[in-house]
Parts: sequence; C-alpha cells; structure tokens
Amino acid sequence: MPKFLHTADWQMGRAFTRFETEDGAALVEARFEAIETLAQLANEHQCDAVLVAGDVFDAQTVSDRTIRRVFNATKAFAGPWVMLPGNHDAALAESVWTRAQRLGAVPENVHLALQPGVINLEPQRLSILCAPLTQRHTYGDLTDPFSGYESPEGFLRVGLAHGSVQGLLPDEIDSTNPIAPDRAKASRLDYLALGDWHGTKQIDERTCYSGTPEPERFRNNEAGNALIVDVPEAGETPTVTRLPTGRYQWHQWRETLTVQSDLDQLLERLNALPESAVVDLRLEGSITLAGEETLLKALSVAEARFRSLRCERSGLQLAPTDEDIAALKADGYVGEVVESLRERQQEGAQDDAARDALAILAGLLREREQEASQ
Repeated sequence: MPKFLHTADWQMGRAFTRFETEDGAALVEARFEAIETLAQLANEHQCDAVLVAGDVFDAQTVSDRTIRRVFNATKAFAGPWVMLPGNHDAALAESVWTRAQRLGAVPENVHLALQPGVINLEPQRLSILCAPLTQRHTYGDLTDPFSGYESPEGFLRVGLAHGSVQGLLPDEIDSTNPIAPDRAKASRLDYLALGDWHGTKQIDERTCYSGTPEPERFRNNEAGNALIVDVPEAGETPTVTRLPTGRYQWHQWRETLTVQSDLDQLLERLNALPESAVVDLRLEGSITLAGEETLLKALSVAEARFRSLRCERSGLQLAPTDEDIAALKADGYVGEVVESLRERQQEGAQDDAARDALAILAGLLREREQEASQ
C-alpha cells in the first residue's frame, strides 16, 4: 500500500530582517535546501507522493524568482506532489498560485489543490481529500465536506487541510480556520495531514501536524521535521515516522546570573551548542567585572561560531567586587569615579548609563595595564 511524505508550512519568501544581512540570507537559503531535502527523503524512503499541507509561500506577493526556485527545488522527486493553499497563500481569484501557473513554473507532477474536492492519484492508489483555504480566515470547518467525498474502492483516503484542531492546540492559537478534532474518524480517513501549527504534533493515531521542515522562530515546539506515513492496508492504523530536516537549531534563553556558578553553567551550555545554532539570549541579574570580561570574550567566540547570536545585557547589573576594583589599579580621580559608578550600581536601581560607563572605564584601565606590562 502507499507510503507518502507529509510536510507543511514552508513559508517560502519569508524575510529575516531582524538578523544581520548575512545571517538572514543564510536562513532564507536554508528553506530552499529544506525542499531539496524533502525530495531526497521521499526518494530514499520510496514514497509514492509528497503532500504539502498549506503555506508553501509566506505571502501572495513573493517574487517570481522565489516561485520558480520553489518548484525547481522539488524536481529531485519525480513522483506526485500535492500542494494545498493555506492562510498565507490562500487560493484567491488572483494569487501566488495563479501567478505560478502563468509563469509556467508548475511541473507536471505537482498537483495544486486550488479547489475543494478529491485528487485521485491512480497509480499510487491514493485519494487526497483537499480543503484549501480560499481566503485567509474562515470560521467554518472546511474539512466537513470530507464525509461526503467518495473515493475509489481500495484507495487510501487521506485528508489534506490547514487550520486549528479545536480544543487541542494551545490557548493562544486563534480560532480561525477550525478543524474538528474527530475529523479523521468522522470522514473515514486513513490519515489526516495537517498544516498551520509549525511544530510536529500528533493529534491522534490518524491525525498529525508535520510542522515546518526548517525552524524559523524561537519556539520550542518540535519544528524542523517531516513525517513518513505508511498505511499497510486501507482502514489500518498508519505508521508515522518523524524525520529531522532542519539545518538550523533555534534557542531562546532567558537567564538570571547571581553567582559565578551561574555564569560557568551558561558558558558550558553555550559551548555545547552546535555551529548551526541560532541563539537569542537575554541576561539579567548581576555580574562582577571579572565575570563580565569572561562573558564578553565567550560571546565574541560564540558569535563567530554560531549562525547567529544576539545577546541582550541591559538587565545585567555590574557588581564589582573589592578584588575587581583592586585589579584595576585605579587611583586618584579615576579611582573616585570608579567608586562612584560602583555605588550607583549597588543602589539597586537599573542605571544603564552607570553600568556602561563602568564597563568602558574598566576596559580602558585593563588595556592600560596590559600595555604597561608589555
């Protein structure tokens, strides 16, 4: 019986403007590479088809070049692809999909599910029951007609939809584009392939979100995968295998430093991350001048090693120890300034100007000491 690859939420054309230009370009390129990876996996696992459950494109206004590159990236898998419009690329009267067709960019083996209904892949004995979004937001369950759709005898019935399974996703997920939680059972589906939730998530034994194949945000929701779905016979429980596809790992840490061991543990965790890490770090608490120097050196090394590292330290107060002050060898007026800045830091109020001034002055004093020792 058929085996197929389930993927979704490619979001092609997304721009990563909050990153440095070089990093943003690399993150964009990784998404094209992810499509090529999906094609390779489909070949390696001898899949009969690839199903894309919505949001192939991030917006209707993506460039013609992006459209062509997306379909070019699918060419390594010659079997059928079925692509469903989602909320970002809804099948409007004039859409990214109609533009792709006018460009002649859509290969013959790619089926665009622009209308509700059934796409029968006869050689593969697959009936794909499609619920495309024809506008960005709906408030009715577009998968409800699945129960009335007929499929040839012996064909697997596979639903393809994009939306929110009601009552099972986190509360912050909005209520638009609802999908009944029992849709697979109610519509006699062998499997329901879903998109919209960007992490891999199994709803029941026949219903899954594949998640996006390449992570694109700081959310710990199991993104960066594709699913291989194998159904032994129509009506039998499918075997769903998760395969990693993501190139970059996204990490968002919020850390409070109080004692030296906190800093040591943070740097140990940073050192353990792979070069493919995309890190967003926010530090709060307090740190000594010696600790600050150690931290800055470690961050400089990590910035060069990781794909991206952004560190917000405005909430991290400098708390120089007596040993820190003695090590600076600041005397006279300079010593008085250092002590004054130290006292402002110790008052407890967040004083960014005092913190920055103390850090700069400490750095200058260290440089002076190093030059004198040479």
